[in-house]
Amino acid sequence: MTDISPNTPSIDAYYSLSDSRLSFTRQQASDFAKQVAGDFNPIHDTDAARFCVPGDLLFAVLLKHHGLSRDTRVTFEGMVTDASQLHFPADLDTQASITDQHDKVMLIVERDAEVTHDAALIQALTLQYVTFSGLTFPDILVELMRENDAMINPSRPLVIYRDMRITMERLDVPTVALEYTGGTMSVDGKKGQVELNFDLVFEKSVVGRGLKTMVLGGLRAYDQAAVDGIVADYMAIKTAHSQSV
Repeated sequence: MTDISPNTPSIDAYYSLSDSRLSFTRQQASDFAKQVAGDFNPIHDTDAARFCVPGDLLFAVLLKHHGLSRDTRVTFEGMVTDASQLHFPADLDTQASITDQHDKVMLIVERDAEVTHDAALIQALTLQYVTFSGLTFPDILVELMRENDAMINPSRPLVIYRDMRITMERLDVPTVALEYTGGTMSVDGKKGQVELNFDLVFEKSVVGRGLKTMVLGGLRAYDQAAVDGIVADYMAIKTAHSQSV
């Protein structure tokens, strides 16, 4: 379980919310990915041509302002960028579409009416979830690619968050730990989908379950040497970042 200390950064530093308009600078989104989630996906780099705000940051903001529901599903319909101005309602129905300044649906939120706003639980769940996401590559994804004889494009890796669901059996716990329980990968030509399952645990009892789905693009036959190169480059970037902060 990831420790939560007084030094744990608040997510308030990673977004702006004014007059029900939610926005992110490239620096805010990139800092959240690297400093909070430990996610070094190049799509979150400030100079990325196909820059995208981390889905985990959107989820974190959603929980902070609207609480944790007994059953929550978030579907990402579009790639939120630094140019996006999201209409972020003060109140959220059990089903809602969050749109940008062009009225394009960017997120669909479906959730149960039973909600907790317990700040400690929400902070714990948020940190556990985003830390888990940061471990997806290479810890989990490489093994799934090997098993399915498919890999992402080394020169243009494309891994995008599709949707996530969390179902809580209890909302009265003070904290949770996240335990990964297994994943699957399906391949359809150059496209793929990965599903990751996890339990949310309090005092050795499962109090919730979750599912994260990602889509992969530009797949080709698995090549161990190429994968080793991707992992080495990724870890070098991660190490360099940790030494610079």
